Amino acid sequence: MTLFSLLLPIQFLILITPPPPAAAEEAAPPLQILPLLAIKSSLKDPLNSFKDWDPTTAFSRPGPNPAWCRWSGVGCDRRTRHVTTLDLSGRNLSGTLPDDIKYLSHLRRLNLSNNYLAGRFPAAVFHLRRLRTIDVNHNCFNSSFPAGLSALESLTFLNAYSNCFTGPLPDEAVGLRNLEYLNLGGSYFRGEIPASYGSFSKLRYLFLQGNSLSGNIPGNLGALKNLEHMELGYNAFAGGLPAELSNVSNLVYLDISSAKLSGNLPGEFGRLRKMETLLLYENSLSGSIPARWSEMEALRILDLSNNKLSGEIPASFSDMKRLITLNLMNNNLTGEIPRGIGDLPDLESLSLWNNSLSGFLPQGLGSNSRLQKLDVSSNSLSGPIPRNLCLGDRLIKLILFSNKFVGEIPTSLSNCVSLYRFRIQDNHLNGSIPRGFGRLPNLTYFELSKNMFTGLIPDDIGNAAKLEFLNVSENRFDSRLPENIWKAPSLQIFAASAAGLIGGIPNFVGCRNFYRIELDRNNLSGSIPWDIGHCEKLISLNLRRNSLSGIIPWEITTLPSITDVDLSHNVLTGAIPTSFNNCTTLENFNVSYNRLTGPLPSSGLLFSSLHPSSFTGNDGLCGGATKKPCLEENGAAAPAEIRRRRKKTAGAIVWIVAAAIGIGLFILIAGSRCFQATAAYGRGLSSTQDSGGPWSLTAFQRLNFTAEDVVEAVDDGGGGGEKILGMGSAGTVYKVEMPGGEVIAVKKLWRQQKEAAAEAVAGRRRRGGVVAEVEVLGNVRHRNIVRLLGWCSNGRRTMLLYEYMENGSLAELLHGRRKGGGDWAARYKIAMGVAQGLCYLHHDCDPVIVHRDLKPSNILLDGQMEARVADFGVAKLFQYNESMSVIAGSYGYIAPEYAYTLQVDEKSDIYSFGVVLMEILTGKKSVDSEFGEGNNIVDWLRSKIKPNTTTTTITTTIDHVLDENLVSMSGSPKEEMMLLLRVALLCTSRNPADRPSMRDVVSMLHEAKPKGKCRGEGVPDDSWDFKKPETGNGIHC
Repeated sequence: MTLFSLLLPIQFLILITPPPPAAAEEAAPPLQILPLLAIKSSLKDPLNSFKDWDPTTAFSRPGPNPAWCRWSGVGCDRRTRHVTTLDLSGRNLSGTLPDDIKYLSHLRRLNLSNNYLAGRFPAAVFHLRRLRTIDVNHNCFNSSFPAGLSALESLTFLNAYSNCFTGPLPDEAVGLRNLEYLNLGGSYFRGEIPASYGSFSKLRYLFLQGNSLSGNIPGNLGALKNLEHMELGYNAFAGGLPAELSNVSNLVYLDISSAKLSGNLPGEFGRLRKMETLLLYENSLSGSIPARWSEMEALRILDLSNNKLSGEIPASFSDMKRLITLNLMNNNLTGEIPRGIGDLPDLESLSLWNNSLSGFLPQGLGSNSRLQKLDVSSNSLSGPIPRNLCLGDRLIKLILFSNKFVGEIPTSLSNCVSLYRFRIQDNHLNGSIPRGFGRLPNLTYFELSKNMFTGLIPDDIGNAAKLEFLNVSENRFDSRLPENIWKAPSLQIFAASAAGLIGGIPNFVGCRNFYRIELDRNNLSGSIPWDIGHCEKLISLNLRRNSLSGIIPWEITTLPSITDVDLSHNVLTGAIPTSFNNCTTLENFNVSYNRLTGPLPSSGLLFSSLHPSSFTGNDGLCGGATKKPCLEENGAAAPAEIRRRRKKTAGAIVWIVAAAIGIGLFILIAGSRCFQATAAYGRGLSSTQDSGGPWSLTAFQRLNFTAEDVVEAVDDGGGGGEKILGMGSAGTVYKVEMPGGEVIAVKKLWRQQKEAAAEAVAGRRRRGGVVAEVEVLGNVRHRNIVRLLGWCSNGRRTMLLYEYMENGSLAELLHGRRKGGGDWAARYKIAMGVAQGLCYLHHDCDPVIVHRDLKPSNILLDGQMEARVADFGVAKLFQYNESMSVIAGSYGYIAPEYAYTLQVDEKSDIYSFGVVLMEILTGKKSVDSEFGEGNNIVDWLRSKIKPNTTTTTITTTIDHVLDENLVSMSGSPKEEMMLLLRVALLCTSRNPADRPSMRDVVSMLHEAKPKGKCRGEGVPDDSWDFKKPETGNGIHC
């Protein structure tokens, strides 16, 4: 029954009531209230945005200004009172539009954007022949685009971006003769771009990016004479760039990035004289850059990064006077950088990293006073650093590492107040570090290692307001550390290994924010300052290979997060403080080759698990891992030692008995729970239904079944075991088939979740359990995130409805019923999919979403082996500076700092992702007995592949850690696996600051594709440190 039939009495009253004089010429418009009320009735409105759509006032004050024309979102023609505008954007509306909308026959503008409207796009809209604008972007419309679009002859604007449309692109759109703007991006359209799309006579903007389009880009698009803006990227095209696109003479913006294009760049593009932005990054384009492209005289932004281009940068690029951004990184370019590029008047960003460029950096760079970003790292550039790079105080990033630059750091850079990232490591620079960098208000990252710097480290570094990272390792300072180095208020990582440092270590007062201190391989002397307890966030302390003397300060054991301490190869004396027995966070402790004496601490777990090599070279140490008994003066074993051994034996017996009792209790409790669950299970859902109210279904897209269908399907046959896909802390997941044949996954929550679920239904904003899962999945849309279809509830029980994943989980593929399955291509695809899903959560959601429980069992695989991140029961909408009250996650996947500090951010997910990568590569579980007691897969891999291993040895060693099923398959290149392993090691860095962002991970994984190129290839890197990409352009999720 439609709302029209319900409102027939109102219609009758309207028709028999004489219109007022002001409305005498047109009595029909009052009937327009009916389709408006039908729309209100059909849509779910959680924000109550329709509160002013009150029909009771519609006829109380008849006159020239009808009430519905004053309703929010409704616009009327002033003369005729016909509804001409309907704007319901951004109201969080869900449900489907009624067919009654077709009765708004005078509608010209329809805006339904940024809602959750689902189902098929209503074909009734195509009856609105006067429509000029349709905007439905960011909704959930699915299925293929309906027929009838060509009837909208007046349509000029159609925006359907970010929906879930499938099938082919609507060929019928070509019949819209007045169309100027067409956006069908961000859905799941498949097939080729119709050749007929070159027939739009007035089209100015075309967006087809972010679909699943394939085939060749039709050359017919070159006939779009009025086109100004075209985006086709993030698809899977075949072939190359059609030269015919050069005929689109009015083209200003062209983006076909990440579209699997191949072949050469067409020189004909030089004819595009109005082109301002050209983005072709992340393809497989090859050959040289045509010199004719410099004829694009209006070009402002050119991005050809992440391709396979070769040859030299055309000298004619010096003539592109309007160029602002030039991105050519990650190619195979050779030769010199044209000198004239340094003289471009508007140049703001130049990114040429990871090529094979040589010669001098143009000395004119920065002279235009506009330069903001310069990254030419990982090339073979030489000569001095240009002196005018920061002439206009706009330089933000200066990245020059892994080249052959010589000379001194220009003093002008120490006065560059805009600079916040400066990396010049691995060059041949000399002289002293200029004073002034410590006074720069924005400098956060300062890396100077692997050069030949001498003299003093400037003491103004201790005053650097925002400096977080400082690395001066492998230089020739031959000087003391600044006395105030630990007082830098924001400094977290300080590395000065093999830097030629002498003298003592300054007092640690003020080092409250340091995570890592590396002072190894110097000539430091004196004692370790006792006030190291001030470094309350310290995780890693490395002082090995110095000349430090005195005792080991017991204050180290008071550091709440300390995990690694290396004091080896010094001249420390005295005993190891017994307080180390109470240091529960410490994992690695090396004091070898000192002059320590006395017994090893014996009551804690740490010293019993350490390798004897951690204490080698200390003749006076005894007991524990040294395997040397502690003796009395007469040579007999000390009674204390004997008592300790007896106590240890007795303790072991107690522990064995306690463990046996514990296991028995566990079996008893688990058996009881299983019995109760089985009994409850046999009663089915009907009993819980009786104790609650009627079942209701909340859908996030159009569904062809009811809540009763779901209940009956789950309850059918008592929910036999063949239906159960898995059990978790929140509930049981079933595979069920709906009456229409659609197969879905249903998570039936345990009873204790019912209150939280009920609150979620009521719209209360909580962050725990199932509420988090619905809250997260109900608001994100990404092809690598599992899709929540809706949920059912009867007030006491709740079931969540998901799309069914035919291929189960990654855990099953690696460790379960299909153990060892998946070739290299499939596993790489899964790794990339998970990375893209996390990248979306971390970088495209506001606020940031932290999953907090990423593991193989929470990664599902669809019919095409596409990965979908699932199980958001402990996910968190992350606000900065938050910490968690409890540890969420799974053992083996929790980042080390999370367990100690309860600090949560994206870095926790990145650590978990690194563990998942290791499982994909090795086929082993994250925790396994073969790793040794207390070790996990991260520890095991790092023990197999040492940090100073050469690339050749890594390739040889990798055979012993890779999954045998992978190695035995053909087409599994070890070089690409090695790249993935490096990414995994980087993601699991102990210090969170060393882990890359997910954007950078996605970029690095792209390099591991077949015939991929390692960013650090040819550059020795004994720290396994990938160069994190320094530019936002060319890195997309």
